[in-house]
Amino acid sequence: MVQANDEDISIAVKAFNIGNKVRELRQENHLTLQDLAVKTGLSKPFLSQIENNKVVPPVATLFRLARALKVALGHFFQESVEDDRIAITRKKEGVRLDRRPHQGKGLVHYIYTALETKKSNKSMEPFLVEFPTQEKEEMVFLSHEGEEFLYVMEGQVEFRTLERVETLDPGDSIYIESELSHSFRRVGNETARALAVVCKRHAY
Repeated sequence: MVQANDEDISIAVKAFNIGNKVRELRQENHLTLQDLAVKTGLSKPFLSQIENNKVVPPVATLFRLARALKVALGHFFQESVEDDRIAITRKKEGVRLDRRPHQGKGLVHYIYTALETKKSNKSMEPFLVEFPTQEKEEMVFLSHEGEEFLYVMEGQVEFRTLERVETLDPGDSIYIESELSHSFRRVGNETARALAVVCKRHAY
């Protein structure tokens, strides 16, 4: 496991105390690090790094943690709980995360911004994702519960599973079952951005 230096850690992670929230939820659920490791399939050292804000968890990791700790994914991005039926997140309030902790230095990574940070118990989680240029041998395949929709806004994005490859252009979209092991990467030198909406299938 590669540990990020302080300068590599997203300011957003510290500002929203993601690690502290994970620790508090674990303790509220009377779980040890070993218990949480068993529930999530993540290692104890990795969980310890998350709790101590030493790494930035990718979305798939946060989904595992949310399921194990019985909260919605959005809980990790909230400063306060919004009880209104309508929640507005201003541009400056989006939470940007820009490092994937399981990858070594020099390797490319997704950059994602949580676009909704106020409403609790959401069924959908919207993100703005920027994809890196990456060799296909370097692609990291991830899976998590639920479903996801991705709409390409600019650039060209390649979608891969173990059996299928698709190229998505601006205006193209894809809807997938997230349990399917999958990965995305940018094609070409132009910036590639997409709107992604991740949806859980069952209420907590």
